[in-house]
Amino acid sequence: QVQLVESGGGLVQPGDSLRLSCAASGRTFSYYFMAWFRQAQGKERECVAAIRWSTGSADYKDAVKGRFTISKGNAANTVYLQMNSLKPEDTAVYYCAAGSPPYGATMVPTNYRYWGQGTQVTVSS
Repeated sequence: QVQLVESGGGLVQPGDSLRLSCAASGRTFSYYFMAWFRQAQGKERECVAAIRWSTGSADYKDAVKGRFTISKGNAANTVYLQMNSLKPEDTAVYYCAAGSPPYGATMVPTNYRYWGQGTQVTVSS
């Protein structure tokens, strides 16, 4: 089993920045990717960024490219999501996930086996 714990959410104003953290423990050798998903009220869960653990290569949802950055931490099995220039439409519960998606499907939620409990991000003036 793998346990994922997110932190760093909160209430910010449009244009502000936040950094989310996700710490993994347990059988961390059992997956190749970590990702950040979000789910706004009444909407489907969507992937905003995914990173291949071995190489650090990343994929992003078009709506966040240039504003969000996913990265591996110096501490083992830690991943971050740096979110800049936040917009009200970024408001959602953000989830950390780990898994081994097939090629070309790194943004699909069903390809991730392990999930954190989620952290709320609210962008409002």
